[in-house]
Amino acid sequence: MSAAAAAAYVAPAVRAFRRPPRIRKPLQYDRNGLPIPHVDIALRDIGPCRLRDHYYATLQDDLMYMTYVHESGPRPTPRQIRLRFDPSDPYSKNRRNLPVGGNQLGKKPAAVSSPDNVVQLDRIVLHTMQKDAVNNRSGLVGAIAAFRALSGETENGGGRSSRTGVEIVRGKKSVSGWVRPGIPLGCKVTLKGPKMFDFIATLTEFVLPRLREFNGIVLPPASSNMRTPSGVAGVVSLGLPPEAMGLFPQIEVNLDSYPKPIGFHIHFITNAEGAGAQNRARALLSGFQIPFARK
Repeated sequence: MSAAAAAAYVAPAVRAFRRPPRIRKPLQYDRNGLPIPHVDIALRDIGPCRLRDHYYATLQDDLMYMTYVHESGPRPTPRQIRLRFDPSDPYSKNRRNLPVGGNQLGKKPAAVSSPDNVVQLDRIVLHTMQKDAVNNRSGLVGAIAAFRALSGETENGGGRSSRTGVEIVRGKKSVSGWVRPGIPLGCKVTLKGPKMFDFIATLTEFVLPRLREFNGIVLPPASSNMRTPSGVAGVVSLGLPPEAMGLFPQIEVNLDSYPKPIGFHIHFITNAEGAGAQNRARALLSGFQIPFARK
C-alpha cells in the first residue's frame, strides 16, 4: 500500500452505526403530555464533583482521626430499663407502658468507630413556609420556582423514580381555625448526590461571604446538655433570611422573575447517630467551609 493510499485509508469503526429501528407501536404519553420511551433512560454524572472528591480524598480520613473513640474490649450489655407497668398484668395490658425515667433516646450510645461508619452527608433538605399560601395558593408559586432554580430537581428527573422534585407541604391538623388539614403551607426539596455538593459549593462561595452580619452558625453554650433528641440526631439546620435568596447565582441572574424573596431553612442530614452525633456532623460541615460561631 502506497503512502497516499495509507493516508486515505480510514479504519472501520469499532461499532457500526446502523439506522435506528423502526417504531413498531405508538408511544404512550404521561400526564404531562410527554412521550414515554420503550426503554428506561437514566441520566448519569457528566463530570467529576469537586467536593465529593475532596471528601473521599482528604476529609474522610481527617474525620476518622478526629472522631475516633478507642474501645479496648466488647461493650457491656445495656441495662434493661424497667417499664412503668407490669406487661403480664391484665389490668394494664392496653395501657400506654412507657419506660421508667422517660424517653432514653438522648442516651443512645454511638456506633463503634470503624472506617465503615465515618460520618458523611446523606442529603440536604430545603424547606420554607409561606403564610400567604393559607389564604391564596398562588402564594407558593414564587417559592416553588425559586426551589426549582436552586436545586435543579424535577419529578422523576433523569429517569430516576426516587426524584420527587419540589414537594408541597400541607397541613396535618387544625390549629385554632388558622391551619386546616390538607391546605398548602409551604414546600420543600431534597438534594442528593452531586447536586447536594454543588449546592454547598454555591452556598459557601457566593452566599455566605456576601451575607451581612453573618459570622457563622451559632453554636449552643459549651455547658449545654447534648443528651437530647437533637443532640443524637446528627442533623444541622441553618436558617437564611429573605435577602440571602437573591445572592444565589441561579436567582441573581433573573431576579425580576420572582415575586418576592423568601427565607428558608437548610437541613444538613448526616448518617451520625448516638452520643456526640451533633458534634461529628458539625465537624463534617466545617470541612466543607461552613462556618460556626459561639456567642
